Amino acid sequence: MENATRADSPYAAKPWLSSYPEGVPAEMAEIAYASLADMIDTCCVKYADRPAFTCMDASMSFGELDAASKAFGAYLQGLGLAKGARVALMMPNILQYPVALYGVLRAGYTVVNVNPLYTPRELEHQLKDSGAEAIVILENFAHTLQQVASKTNVKHMVVTAMGDLMGLKGHLVNLVVRKVKKMVPAWSLPGHTPFKKALSAGKGRSLRPQQLTRDDVAFLQYTGGTTGVSKGATLTHGNILANVQQNGHWVGVAFSARGRPDQITFMCALPLYHIFALTVNAIVGLDQGGHNVLIPNPRDIPAFVKEMAKYEWNFFAGLNTLFNALLNNEDFRKLDFSHVKLVMGGGMAVQKPVADRWKEVTGTLIYEGYGLSETSPVATANRFDAAEFSGTIGIPLPSTDIAIRDEDGNDVPLSEVGEICIRGPQVMAGYWNRPDETEKVMTADGYFRSGDMGFMDQRGYTKIVDRKKDMILVSGFNVYPNEVEEVAASHPGIVEAAAIGVPDDHSGEIVKLFVVRRDESVTEQVVKDHCAAHLTNYKRPKVVEFREDLPKTNVGKILRRELR
Repeated sequence: MENATRADSPYAAKPWLSSYPEGVPAEMAEIAYASLADMIDTCCVKYADRPAFTCMDASMSFGELDAASKAFGAYLQGLGLAKGARVALMMPNILQYPVALYGVLRAGYTVVNVNPLYTPRELEHQLKDSGAEAIVILENFAHTLQQVASKTNVKHMVVTAMGDLMGLKGHLVNLVVRKVKKMVPAWSLPGHTPFKKALSAGKGRSLRPQQLTRDDVAFLQYTGGTTGVSKGATLTHGNILANVQQNGHWVGVAFSARGRPDQITFMCALPLYHIFALTVNAIVGLDQGGHNVLIPNPRDIPAFVKEMAKYEWNFFAGLNTLFNALLNNEDFRKLDFSHVKLVMGGGMAVQKPVADRWKEVTGTLIYEGYGLSETSPVATANRFDAAEFSGTIGIPLPSTDIAIRDEDGNDVPLSEVGEICIRGPQVMAGYWNRPDETEKVMTADGYFRSGDMGFMDQRGYTKIVDRKKDMILVSGFNVYPNEVEEVAASHPGIVEAAAIGVPDDHSGEIVKLFVVRRDESVTEQVVKDHCAAHLTNYKRPKVVEFREDLPKTNVGKILRRELR
């Protein structure tokens, strides 16, 4: 059925290559490293004296990270776990995260990233599904693990406290977190090991190097479960290494255009358990010898802006909702943005009104990219030397093919809407232990079916129009919520909006819009009139509901399914 490799397919000609930046190859060269462990070994030595990670003013050099992650890996090996055993990490952005992350990979195990805000039900599913035998968890969330640990395979629990790697200051941090802010609910995990004790035990042992190849599994990255049950995308060392090299080519374009700092400073606000920050901050950052400033709670915008003010940061990856929240903060607008080299937007569509305001306030563009957990994550991105916001997800990275297909798996002509399908070395090996689910999303010719609807223009740029399942059907016409939301958000009195379809006797479905407003003068009629000026009749919201806020995932994506 799939015919994308046919010579007469518009995608076989790779129209995007004519839009490639100078000096970027169409195909990647051979990957330099045998595994992520090999990369960690090399980079920690190469950049030993540089700061690697900073959190709440406490810093760790690459040399210190090298020693600590080796010790943690040796501790895990001492537990007798077999090569490839799954180790869950359940923490926000704190120094313990990279130590545990690199330690697990160097010891030859597979990382299972867990959202720390999971409910017991969600945690139990992920631990059972992955077969994790060990977990590293921040004490703030230990009460969640306590409720489900006995129903899972987890035999080894390492519990850490916020300030564990912050030296003397750490004692004060732990006191404040526990006693003053009361952020640690009572918990009991008999037989657990404190993180510092695990490091001490590991220091007395030596890490046994593992024979790892690019086919070994590095991560089980669980999808948000927006399509039924949450599934683990099986990402190999090769998948991640490929995406690091692909991103490296693209990042080089930004530095060619705006100069390269001696050491890149990354502002890391997106959580490391999320695939975007995991690859772009923790792994690309390592490859580039960069300094990551970790933000444990980016939802506390005033505290986040205070951190931003302390550093001459160069690189920031965020989501539309986070950019919007920062722009609404007075202190953010006063920051010095002269050192900024690159701002990347992903995870959800970056709305043009937000991108325009960002450019006005910071003097920098938001460069939109696109990817999924299943693609390690980046598949496409706008050129990092572009002079204006494109409103598209850009062009495929080196060695990546995009095809736009209809329901039957046939390629549609350029400029026609279909499902975005992706092929490349960053595409996952499949869903963990779910061959049936893997079969649904992988085509016979090796493309991953993203579930996102979009079209490609003559220059090879792709625009997403929406998720397949979020589409609203009004009298037989497709309405894409992103379009309605973007129009609504362009009204100066609207902070953000979300559109869903609700049943209607007359037209099957109508558009309902949930709105968070800046002031009370924005009435239902004002919203409807504004949308009427920009949208054809069937796309206009027929019902408007005002809310104080919109439900979001912990990464900041608006949850339309909860609104439904």
